[in-house]
Amino acid sequence: MTKYDYLIVGSGLFGSTFAYLAKQQGKSCLVIDKRPHLGGNIYCENIEGIHVHKYGAHIFHTSNKQVWDFVNQFVPFNRYTNSPIANYQGQLFNLPFNMNTFYQMWKVTTPEQAQKKINEQKKEAVDSLNGREPANLEEQALTLVGKDIYDKLIKGYTEKQWGRKCTELPAFIIKRLPVRLTFDNNYFNDSYQGIPIGGYNKLTDGLLKGIETKINTDFFKDRTTWESMAEKIVFTGKIDEFYEYKFGKLEYRSVRFETEKFATQNYQGNAVINYTESEIPYTRIIEHKHFEPENPSWNNAVTVISREYSTEWKEGMEPFYPVNDEKNNMLYQKYKALADNEKNVIFGGRLAQYKYYDMDDIIAEVLKQF
Repeated sequence: MTKYDYLIVGSGLFGSTFAYLAKQQGKSCLVIDKRPHLGGNIYCENIEGIHVHKYGAHIFHTSNKQVWDFVNQFVPFNRYTNSPIANYQGQLFNLPFNMNTFYQMWKVTTPEQAQKKINEQKKEAVDSLNGREPANLEEQALTLVGKDIYDKLIKGYTEKQWGRKCTELPAFIIKRLPVRLTFDNNYFNDSYQGIPIGGYNKLTDGLLKGIETKINTDFFKDRTTWESMAEKIVFTGKIDEFYEYKFGKLEYRSVRFETEKFATQNYQGNAVINYTESEIPYTRIIEHKHFEPENPSWNNAVTVISREYSTEWKEGMEPFYPVNDEKNNMLYQKYKALADNEKNVIFGGRLAQYKYYDMDDIIAEVLKQF
């Protein structure tokens, strides 16, 4: 028998936000999740008082004041500013590419000197194409920033991230690369950014307060029963799985995490350090306590790091990023055509819409629906 207005499959940011807004309208919701916890990929694990981002670093940033005010009603956010470092063979470079990076790379000290150096290297790359358009990611990147930055800060990292040579990746993946001629290490240009004080679980708890939830519950193991329990389904899982892989399987990239605890207060001095050489197998190291310097655990002589290894998704792994190349996008369009004709199913989020979303865009998408 129909018992709920909405069955929400997945308790990540899309599902939790949808459930909250539906409840505000007096709708009854049941949220189910196959994982042993709520919150999807923003879930934090408490280790020695440190809120460890179990599924990789999540830094909230937005220029949408409506979205910023929305999340801050559940939990106050701190003023964490994302300023990652790149490590190439022991050399450290600031990101995104800015005057600090160019000084570290070439010892130039003025914007004019930096621009001249970049232009020289870009011209060399453009001339080598003999008037044709870049045919792959490597050629595209070289025409945007030149050989030195590409070789040290882009090539190895990108090939680890995608599991493919840059010469085999389409040019459109890097349509533009931000170059700043200022000494500004703030990675984002958004008006607001930060981390929830006390971790992301507080945001999830606020969104799902008073809503019925079930964890360790796989929608596909008893699909008929679950579908009969609600007027409408909000589905946030893999769209190809929803349609039983009717047209074939979409491809995803996954991430494996190697988390380690150290008996030291401060392991690397920064929350995020990217390892851009191909010889080091992990893409970056996250030191979680740097996200919340206001946390009392900061003063403890213990810290937690996570090494991230990018890998091709296989059954049993968590799918993280859609592989939005031409082949997969064409396959997704077939599934989307089916989804567009559904009367009682709403598809939302990066897996159901086969699209990479920032957190603020997910929330804005749900707010728009209400």
